[in-house]
Amino acid sequence: MSLDLSSIGFKTEPHVFTYDWKAAALYALGVGAKRDELDYLYEGRGPKVLPTFGVIPAYGPVSELFVKTRCDMTRLVHGAQRLRMHRPLPASATLHSVGVIRGIYDMKKLAQVVLETTTTLQGEPCFDSEWQLLVRDAGGFGGERPPKSDTPKIPDGKTPDFSHSETTSPEQALLYRLSGDLNPLHVDPAFATQVGFEQGPILHGLCTYGFVARAVIREACGGDANRLKTLTVQFRKPVWPGETIRTVGYALGDGRIVLQAFAGDRPEAVITSAYAEV
Repeated sequence: MSLDLSSIGFKTEPHVFTYDWKAAALYALGVGAKRDELDYLYEGRGPKVLPTFGVIPAYGPVSELFVKTRCDMTRLVHGAQRLRMHRPLPASATLHSVGVIRGIYDMKKLAQVVLETTTTLQGEPCFDSEWQLLVRDAGGFGGERPPKSDTPKIPDGKTPDFSHSETTSPEQALLYRLSGDLNPLHVDPAFATQVGFEQGPILHGLCTYGFVARAVIREACGGDANRLKTLTVQFRKPVWPGETIRTVGYALGDGRIVLQAFAGDRPEAVITSAYAEV
């Protein structure tokens, strides 16, 4: 089934998402938080909420937009993710999120679907997200090419300002999915094989995203998650549960940090065209 180009511009009604401290702590555990990060795990300290928790309330409108575009989930690849934070999230809240189909672009063999969400708390902006999704074998329809990216580059000859490594657990995807992303690609070996991952279920891209965010918070924000304002990444290669994720950062001196992430002992980056604003 081809993508529905007439769906471009479609806007959802607000999706209501209510969470408590347990949901915030479960998310933190899902993206690898450890005992020395009790501020995000222990209700006696709030707990604080990791800024990348913002992707969770967006699942509702994004799922509705998937259906509206007639996107074939078995051909879907998460291409890139951006989250811009406007304020810290409280330990519990009721949020309202609206999604819009911003564009469907032709990449010859692939199609790129760009979805955006805005989330508010008591009428005030909390965070915005952009989801770039790639649909295999859905291109070639004569549409526009995707707009050029303005992602900053690693300056020539610059050495990393930090490198942070952390090993995921073999059960990492099983834990992360409890926050709402129930795609069987991340749990069912038979389904993973069916869609081309014979090695087994892969880690959620947004779980890797959370690991990268925590590395930036630890290495570039002095542990203060409220300093992380924007995180943009492109997912280039899969990560398997149990692999070590190494996040490398290059500070540009203007509050932006160019990022790459590697998994296991593989030389190819699993996350590229990435940067944070702090």
